[in-house]
Amino acid sequence: MKFLRFSDVIASGFARGKRVFIRADLNVPQDDNGNITEDTRIRASIPAVQMALDAGAAVMVTSHLGRPTEGEFKPEDSLAPVAARMSELLGKPVRLVSNWVDGGFVATPGEVVMLENCRLNKGEKKNSPELAAKLGKLCDIFVHDAFGTAHRAEGTTYGIAETAPIACAGPLLAAEMDAIGKALANPKRPLVAIVAGSKVSTKLTILQALAKNVDGLIVGGGIANTFMLAAGLKIGKSLAEPDLLGEATAVIAAMKARGAEVPIPTDVVCAKTFSPDAVATVKAATDVADDDLILDIGPETAAKLAAQLKAAGTIVWNGPVGVFEFAAFEGGTKAIAQAIAQSPAFSIAGGGDTLAAIAKYGIEKDVGYISTGGGAFLEVLEGKTLPAFEVLARRAG
Repeated sequence: MKFLRFSDVIASGFARGKRVFIRADLNVPQDDNGNITEDTRIRASIPAVQMALDAGAAVMVTSHLGRPTEGEFKPEDSLAPVAARMSELLGKPVRLVSNWVDGGFVATPGEVVMLENCRLNKGEKKNSPELAAKLGKLCDIFVHDAFGTAHRAEGTTYGIAETAPIACAGPLLAAEMDAIGKALANPKRPLVAIVAGSKVSTKLTILQALAKNVDGLIVGGGIANTFMLAAGLKIGKSLAEPDLLGEATAVIAAMKARGAEVPIPTDVVCAKTFSPDAVATVKAATDVADDDLILDIGPETAAKLAAQLKAAGTIVWNGPVGVFEFAAFEGGTKAIAQAIAQSPAFSIAGGGDTLAAIAKYGIEKDVGYISTGGGAFLEVLEGKTLPAFEVLARRAG
């Protein structure tokens, strides 16, 4: 994918003395008193800001925070705590500016100005042309560095990219674009995808899109139960979607037609109740009782899938394959995580539960790329072209 990188703009010397507008993702969790409880996104935004400072630019940075009502400011919607934390990380003041759309403020070279919560601006969500025109006039260079919002065509993610003199990808967004291209556009084969979660319905379009491209499609969680039903197996009282058996069968058929497969579990870990202290019983997939809940894949299945992952060229991972939060039912997800860590394949992982599993098993350094955007990552897996990618590619043309 062709797009302009902020690093290339800086290398050309163009950024010196210029106004740089950075759209970051600073949507961090806060407690009831407004204190930031986890600052990963702020820390992740620092490289782009520092790049602009080092290049001698006047830096403006904005983000959404929470779900404010456009045009109605409330104190809890303010980026003030974020500006304070960014100031600590940069070791220099970060001035917060409100009501900034019409200008009326000056950012000087070497200064960082934080523009108040962009979702407060009327027309932001629907990307009004009037707002887009005003945003483009605020800067000489627009830098999109918020992959978590790349699937949304809003004022500060899309409109400004059309109206700013220059539009480019910041280091975070560029890394995502590179990793996604490597994993999906031009993957080293075999390409194996793990798609797991409670419902087929929420991941159906992803499964259908991947079935046209991957060499192995590993399903887990409630999704695997639906596929087991489609394969003629009994699943007791396990979570499944019987009304989607036709869709599951079609995915299996699409894979088979290409000489690929959806591995169906040969053994599972069952319990009679859904609780952390439930007694776990390993059973053959053909022996599930009517009152059983399938809460994980069994060790035989986990070993087969681990071998498949270790032989892969590229791995895409979205979702744990069992109830890994419960110690008795974490074996499958742990085996998958360890296999990915040991595999020579390029791996890309995304989604909140997946990131929690990666953290739990300490394999952060062994995953090729960990995606920062939940919804955006899923839309990429669905085969959609994200608005941010489209507009940056068009502007680079």
